[in-house]
Amino acid sequence: MRRQRQPATPSLTLAQLLAQSAWFAELDDAAQAQVRADASERALATGESLGHHGERQHAWFGVLEGLVKWAITGRDGRSLTLGGQSVGSWFGEGTLVRDTARQSDLVALRHSRVALIPRETFDWLRRSRPSFNDHLLRQVNERLHWFMGSLVAHGLLDTDSQVARALVGMVHPLLNPHGERHLQLSQEELASLAAVSRQSCNGALMRLKDAGLVRSEYGGIVVVD
Repeated sequence: MRRQRQPATPSLTLAQLLAQSAWFAELDDAAQAQVRADASERALATGESLGHHGERQHAWFGVLEGLVKWAITGRDGRSLTLGGQSVGSWFGEGTLVRDTARQSDLVALRHSRVALIPRETFDWLRRSRPSFNDHLLRQVNERLHWFMGSLVAHGLLDTDSQVARALVGMVHPLLNPHGERHLQLSQEELASLAAVSRQSCNGALMRLKDAGLVRSEYGGIVVVD
């Protein structure tokens, strides 16, 4: 029997991420050159933190490889996941614009690589390049609507719908600019993003499969509808 090949894990170089980012394409040559010169990247092991609650943030982040989640942990140890960022997405602008300490933790759900645009460069782009501010305004607005929907989901939706919403979030253009329907996402990672137990997530996935909304493929989950 022919063995099914595992899909390649999405991975970008820093130059590739910049080249396919809409905000970067709208910059003039001088600004693009400055961003290239200032940008760097950082590797994260599974479970490693990119930023802790209460820390000052010194960069704007873009995902080159892997998956990074936002989460808030209460004093009793319980954790609430706010969302995940996949390859090609940029995040962390809200904390930089507000100029306050982080209100959530950023944690790698698997081995990840993250691009960093220094705060100084980010602020310079905001001051001098109107197109960059326009992009940030659109992105912050999209994120606000997503979080509003998440609040409603946790209050009104059942487990199946929360898992479905987590999957939809991973194909949302803001979080998944590539628009890929094949998500290299384990059930454990999905359960973390949906803020449900792994057992509940497994049951929800089975029912979503039976409804023809998703299917399993080697190495991940495919969103059919």
